[in-house]
Amino acid sequence: MREVLAKISPIFECPARQAFIIGVLSVPQEGRLKNLLLAVILLLAAHARARADAYFVTVAGLGGEPDYQTRFDGEAADLDKIFKASGAGVHVYTLSGADATRAKLTATLQQVAAAAKAQDDFVLVLIGHGAYDGVEYKFDLLGPDISAEQLAEACNKIPARRQLIVNTSSASGGSVAALQRPGRAVIAATKSGTEKNATVFARYWVEALQDPAADLDKNETVTALEAFNYADRKTTEFYTSQKRLATEHATFEDLGKGDAVRTASTENGEGAMLRGFTLIRFGSSKTAALDPAKQGLLAKKEDLERQIDILEYQKAAIAPADYRKQLTALLVDLAKVQAQLDGDAAK
Repeated sequence: MREVLAKISPIFECPARQAFIIGVLSVPQEGRLKNLLLAVILLLAAHARARADAYFVTVAGLGGEPDYQTRFDGEAADLDKIFKASGAGVHVYTLSGADATRAKLTATLQQVAAAAKAQDDFVLVLIGHGAYDGVEYKFDLLGPDISAEQLAEACNKIPARRQLIVNTSSASGGSVAALQRPGRAVIAATKSGTEKNATVFARYWVEALQDPAADLDKNETVTALEAFNYADRKTTEFYTSQKRLATEHATFEDLGKGDAVRTASTENGEGAMLRGFTLIRFGSSKTAALDPAKQGLLAKKEDLERQIDILEYQKAAIAPADYRKQLTALLVDLAKVQAQLDGDAAK
């Protein structure tokens, strides 16, 4: 079994990963395929990230009113600064004002498709208004709008194996079905296309990428799941403080099929991809990301953290003794890498 796995991909040369896959295969036939596919997808994603560049495309759509336009453009400008300062190997494209057209968005996505590689990450953030007629979702742009199907078609041509689409618009829940596919996580500000009021989710999504409090596990990174949870919590608090009925309920889907959900679950696997999708780093992690001499260690650290996350999601499919053995090995390796990073920082 180990020899076969090693031939499939270099990622399986890692003994911990081989043991993980073998543990998944050891469960009863029922449910084995689902567990194996999830494990392989997540391990491929973790391996890819160690050598990845990141492509960020942010679009501030048509506001319709000056106040909305100012808000949308401002949030897009904030994300532009955040992403550009996030580390090495980032490629940032921001469309707002006269540039927020379907033609320019399509051209930008084509540019990313020509430049990105399979091991890279791709993130698309939509800020603005959306509409859903019960059949089709459209994102409001200057001139012709763009549908979720058209966005999906353009994003499908981008070779990056790990993709994230954050649709913060009104009615964005209506876009999830068209946008979802394996290897792509989709976050929507609303639970359905019928929540049509203007949203505030984008405000707190931007805030999540600036506030270290979003880093709940205190590893000096903010993942897509941490950013989602932060923005969702802040959105709820906004409506409560304003004594208003909430007209938006953020959701996500990251398995590539099925309905969007509001919370991560180790039982159905939802949230696993978002949990391992690093967006922003703080403190010494950001310093390491900007230092060519430390980038390899940082990549190894984040890879180990993803393997630990994956192991937690697959805990039910692995014998308790094997789970403890694999977890212990990963934690020891993580501690060693962290010690190396800390030692370098002290010099």
